[in-house]
Amino acid sequence: MNTLDFVLDGLMRRYTKRVPDVQRVLDVMTTEGIIHVPSDIENDHIAFRSLGIPHLGIASLEKIFLALGYIKKDYYYFPEKKLDAYWYAPPAERYPRIFLSQLRVQDLSSAAQKIIGDYTREIHADPVDALDLSDGAVMDAFLHSSLWPLPTLADYETLAAESEYAAWVIYNRYYLNHFTISVHNLPEGYNTIAAFNDFLERHGFTLNSAGGKIKQSPDGLLLQSATVAGKIEAAFAGGEKKMIAGSYVEFAERKVLPEYAGLSSGTLGRQHRREGFEARNADKIFESTYRSQTEGR
Repeated sequence: MNTLDFVLDGLMRRYTKRVPDVQRVLDVMTTEGIIHVPSDIENDHIAFRSLGIPHLGIASLEKIFLALGYIKKDYYYFPEKKLDAYWYAPPAERYPRIFLSQLRVQDLSSAAQKIIGDYTREIHADPVDALDLSDGAVMDAFLHSSLWPLPTLADYETLAAESEYAAWVIYNRYYLNHFTISVHNLPEGYNTIAAFNDFLERHGFTLNSAGGKIKQSPDGLLLQSATVAGKIEAAFAGGEKKMIAGSYVEFAERKVLPEYAGLSSGTLGRQHRREGFEARNADKIFESTYRSQTEGR
């Protein structure tokens, strides 16, 4: 197993164990005969959240993926949520794209900035610089390690009142936020977002309704949906516990570009489909972990 495979395997293994919806989706897809084994699924992209402060955030985290052969692509800005993001193209089509976002901590209130600063003040250098970026086990361990102390429930709630993204990151750190099933590569009858959403809801999954269950790019070529994050029991500093939003599963349909409309389905590759991301879509997908979506789950 090469280094990138090792890192991705570690991410997906822990994510699947922690997010029940992942195995549930795989199970119903297998029962329905859509797939035979999980590896039949194309993973469109995986996503991470981070804090945009010195020594952390995108500038730090991207070093891991750039070292693994990824190429930095387009920038996205989310003014309402106070976020920056980039996506990264993989070194080969069999690998997922990467979507990295970070909180614009400088845009938060002084109270929120102080809480984040209190937890991260001992980070005086970029922790990625100390890693052997050729060692998959080292990078896998780093992506599942704690870079700052466990927060108190009070601090978590204070952050959540201003930025639910901030609260999610202060508790979850770099934990994988979601992976994404490429529905356009599934068998006919399940290979559109509309059809796959219907399939999911028939099996009892709750979908993110922010901006509509189907999020569509202005060009109509990128359609996305997502489950609502399930709740996990979180243990906070001091022993307090609370059910909070964990991670979720996303679904993407990348339509064939107009210039390739005449190609047969068997000859289509990623280069023939809509590439990149769409800020308007992503803005609503972020809300899969927000209380407006998760309350009642």
